[in-house]
Amino acid sequence: MHHPLLRPLWLGLLLPLMSACAPSQPKSEPEIPTVTVQTVRPHSVPLRLELVGETAGFRDVEVRARVGGILLKRTYTEGQPVKQGQVLFQIDPAPYQAVLEQAKGAQAQQQAALDKATADRDRIIPLFKENAVSKMDYDNAVSAYNKARAAKQSADAKVKEAQLNFDYTHVAAPISGMTSKQVQSEGSLIRVDAAEPLTTISQLDPMYVNFSISEQDRLDYEHGVNHGDIAAPQNAPRVRILLADGSEYPLTGELNFHDNRVDPRTGTIRSRAIFANPDGKLLPGQFVRVLLDLGTRQNVITAPESAIIQSQAENMVLTVDENNKVAAHPVELGMQSGGEVVIESGLAAGERLIVDGLMKATPGSVVKPIAQAGK
Repeated sequence: MHHPLLRPLWLGLLLPLMSACAPSQPKSEPEIPTVTVQTVRPHSVPLRLELVGETAGFRDVEVRARVGGILLKRTYTEGQPVKQGQVLFQIDPAPYQAVLEQAKGAQAQQQAALDKATADRDRIIPLFKENAVSKMDYDNAVSAYNKARAAKQSADAKVKEAQLNFDYTHVAAPISGMTSKQVQSEGSLIRVDAAEPLTTISQLDPMYVNFSISEQDRLDYEHGVNHGDIAAPQNAPRVRILLADGSEYPLTGELNFHDNRVDPRTGTIRSRAIFANPDGKLLPGQFVRVLLDLGTRQNVITAPESAIIQSQAENMVLTVDENNKVAAHPVELGMQSGGEVVIESGLAAGERLIVDGLMKATPGSVVKPIAQAGK
């Protein structure tokens, strides 16, 4: 007969033995991660060069005084558009008015002297023909007439000069455009040879955008065109610009200047595009991003931006081989276009590129690739 206290002890010994003899459950294998791939195929992509540019007025004209004097008033609103011929400043006209009146008085005197000399000449000519006066009298009359006529011409010129100087006291806009800040204030003594202008007018429609192209970019482009890697545009390159907020300016421009020399200090070639600016959206001095459409690159390999693994050391992409193993490829990146990045080296045609599921794929691991729809 078993003692009741021994039953728990036997049970404690039997339970481990029973569990050890029980059949073991099969372990579940880890699930193979699924990734999305696309087969790499060469194709043509637009060739676009992105550069830094700066806007400039079509014409920037300094408004300067052509006569000196006290500046009485400004007759325009700073920063507002003006029309050609519009009066912008008034210089004290009183001194020039006095000179003009004096010149007109001298002109009247010379006109009177000319009238008398003309009458004397006209009277003596018929008398000389009848030998009623001497040759000396005739010569003196003709000489007096010629002197009076020359003096009258000189007086006329002085009146014109005085009139011009008087008119110049009204400083007018030489072109239509947008005015800048007034430099000289009312009451200042204006000098003709002053270092600073009274103001500046910028013609803002059309507008220039100045930028520079590196010598290396030019050589690479010409090499690509000559070897058939680049199809150049049929017409002049189309130029677009991005504003500071990233928005694209709605109107396209034309390349209208390309320098014939390289700046030895920067290794760049100066270029310029012209844009219509009917609404005045562009102002001089704006920094913009210049987009030059230079044709298409042929047989180019690209990858989605999301497929690029970027690090400080290098850029990589992941591919899947025929055994569904993941491999890493360091790549050299080119330009971006429409969400795609040109792969200059490191990726070959026909390879299966992982475009989705990068976090689930590690080099050397096995994955389950699914072809991207439409790729």
